[in-house]
Amino acid sequence: MEFDNSFDVPLAPADAWAVLMDIRRIAPCMPGAALTEIIDPQNFRGKIAVRLGPVALAFAGTLQLENIDEVNRSAQVKAQGADDKGRGSANATATFRLEPSGTGSRVLIHTDLMLSGAVAQYGRGVGMIQATASQIIGQFAANLRKQLEDPRSAAGAPTPAPAPSAAAPAPTPVSVPAAAAPARASIPVPTPQRNAALPPRPEPPLPPPAKPISGLSLIAAVFWRRLVTLFGGGKD
Repeated sequence: MEFDNSFDVPLAPADAWAVLMDIRRIAPCMPGAALTEIIDPQNFRGKIAVRLGPVALAFAGTLQLENIDEVNRSAQVKAQGADDKGRGSANATATFRLEPSGTGSRVLIHTDLMLSGAVAQYGRGVGMIQATASQIIGQFAANLRKQLEDPRSAAGAPTPAPAPSAAAPAPTPVSVPAAAAPARASIPVPTPQRNAALPPRPEPPLPPPAKPISGLSLIAAVFWRRLVTLFGGGKD
């Protein structure tokens, strides 16, 4: 099944692009998601907990960034995972791009999703899946805006560098008897410097998972969509 979503970011496209390509930073904004391993800058392992109606599912798998276009600010994300209780698997390819929107940017996402096994039955059609995706994207955008309002909450933000140590004291002259060194009365001997080489800074811990969306709010969203469809087909 295929569907489209979008959300706004209160940043210029160039700045919004830099934020969205920082997976460590944005992972905590995704409801129910946890980043478990950074394989390399374009390959990751993680988990995500989602609800399809009243059924709670937990997938573990991989995510890969492909077709990154820095000029047009677009990229493709491929994700695949399996339910931890063996109820099926999910494979998704999401293509996103940025475009200017007012004083910020709009992120447009086209998703091609395939479910297999028992999990395919839980969705009961595109309506439930689209409602789930809309809920997740909406909460992701809200969490991202909150993070941008408080830069200190950005995951993986570099820690301040330690203050430079005081300058090393001047070399201490050591007197030498004239008979041993007739050409000069003293020889400067540098004082040993402590902590000349600082130990490497440890990698920051992976960000914690965001809170999953509630099953009640998801069911309410699906019910509302069906009412709108039945009574006039208006917009949500």
